[in-house]
Amino acid sequence: MNTEQHNTQETDNVTIRFTGDSGDGMQLVGTLFSDTAALLGNDISTFPDYPSEIRAPQGTISGVSGFQVHFGQKKIYTPGDYADVLVAMNPAALKANLKWAKQGATIIVDADTFSERNLQKAEYITNPLEDGSLRGYNVIAAPISSQTQKTLADTALDNKSILRCKNMFALGITYCIFNRPLDFTNSYFEEKFAKYPELISANKRVLREGYIYAENTHALPSTHIAPANIEKGRYRTINGNTATAWGLMAAAEKANLPLFLGSYPITPASDILQELACHKNLRVRTFQAEDEIAGICTAIGASYAGSLAITSTSGPGLALKTEAIGLAVMMEIPLVIVNVQRGGPSTGLPTKTEQADLMQAIYGRNGEAPCIVIAASTPSNCFDYAFMAAKLTLEHMTPVILLTDGFLANGSSPWKIKKMAELQNITHRIVTEKTSNATAFERTDETLARNWVLPGTPELMHRIGSLEKDFVTGQASHAPANHQKMVSLRQEKVDRVSQVIPELYVHGDASGDLLVVGWGGTYGHLISAVERLRNQGKKVSLAHFNYIHPLPKNTAEVFAKFKKIIVCELNMGQFANYLRMKMQDFTYEQYNKVQGLPFTVEEITEACSKHV
Repeated sequence: MNTEQHNTQETDNVTIRFTGDSGDGMQLVGTLFSDTAALLGNDISTFPDYPSEIRAPQGTISGVSGFQVHFGQKKIYTPGDYADVLVAMNPAALKANLKWAKQGATIIVDADTFSERNLQKAEYITNPLEDGSLRGYNVIAAPISSQTQKTLADTALDNKSILRCKNMFALGITYCIFNRPLDFTNSYFEEKFAKYPELISANKRVLREGYIYAENTHALPSTHIAPANIEKGRYRTINGNTATAWGLMAAAEKANLPLFLGSYPITPASDILQELACHKNLRVRTFQAEDEIAGICTAIGASYAGSLAITSTSGPGLALKTEAIGLAVMMEIPLVIVNVQRGGPSTGLPTKTEQADLMQAIYGRNGEAPCIVIAASTPSNCFDYAFMAAKLTLEHMTPVILLTDGFLANGSSPWKIKKMAELQNITHRIVTEKTSNATAFERTDETLARNWVLPGTPELMHRIGSLEKDFVTGQASHAPANHQKMVSLRQEKVDRVSQVIPELYVHGDASGDLLVVGWGGTYGHLISAVERLRNQGKKVSLAHFNYIHPLPKNTAEVFAKFKKIIVCELNMGQFANYLRMKMQDFTYEQYNKVQGLPFTVEEITEACSKHV
């Protein structure tokens, strides 16, 4: 098939938003388009947008599912603020997502779904394809459903199965617009439906028919985007949950330890459990517990027995794990707690993103129970920070909380596959035999980490539990002075981590008028806004935090070189308030958003412009 059209325009980046009913396969279509773009050498960033209800009524706004992909030949940091092309498979999808289409965008709709009944369910009074409300957009009302039925009329598939292929017709249209080959997706069909040849043929035919339809529709633009100039290497597209799982497996291999995950399924963290469960051949053991408390307690038991122990959850689950995290702090054993944040409180917005668990991660335990807290900032670097979380917990013998969020967990970006030799070494504290006067609670002078003595180690029997420990023997102690000493020691253990983590990096000039401060998954939007402001001649830089408790040791030095500091986060100001406690010599402006959505580059740019 000819993949070049006449009058093709060149551009360096495009955003497409695929939307439809939750049963229309928009997540699959978006993933296939993203994979094809990545295989052609484009940089990409994606944002799946799921409905919160498990199965909202078909054709209603609450049941709309979406997938946005931003791809191009330049560095792509975000899934894009607004779409150049919006694909809407029914009226509800159009109603819910028109606000995310740029003025003048191409809107592709399935005209067959714009029936009176579907319009009513989508809360339209009049048909938007006829009432002029879409004036200013390039609207393509394609007969997607009927053309799919016509294409597969001679097959043995029933009508329901035929209509399930209509998402491939829409995908074919977008492939034609952006001159994408069909080969990669056809290979996917052959692998996915290897046991069902009729489905391979049906999907291939519908994909091709969508492409041909677009070729013959002159109102559709034709756009070419060259490959990105990226570092040479072997890449794959990866989402944050998969990257997190792989980072933990890499750490276990580097430390030469078995990996154990004790977890209770919870949106949006469940994929970490599911991914790790696939790798028993790599000394990975997973346990799906009956509740959050059981999940973390099994991980604590596995850690006591000598495994790299992990528990994964989201905000409500982190709350349930609180008491057991305190137990791990008291026992001084290695444990990684992965919290994939979502909108709250309570069940809140389980499929939407938020950064509102920060104070819970730092302080949300009874007594003085400090943990190391770090945060990933892109889908691909979830691998790096999962690896680092494991390294820190094994080398410092204290729990580490790794914060990601729904935006990172479900979003994807290119990831350069790493070789094990490229990763840092991990030196755990396991002691296998008694030497000189060694005890289970002997500590290193550098980190204060105690020995990791496994059950059954000769001559190193010791008591473990939730009561306060004697500084020397580890036996239960109620002595006031000892308690003060142990509380101070556990905090000092965390504080000393600042000596081994990287210093805070400044994107842009080391001094200026405004320092934009963020943490975690807001990185892409913040760096894009800062680059836009710098291109306008503004003296703006970005300091983005991945290490939160403790803060990097040069934090105050960085802050002192800027006239103003603005903290941008997807909560009501938790990191800003934390900085006010830890870095009291500075004044902090804030920009906050709590809508279950990531920032847009446009709103960050506007907020920061008021301060320069």
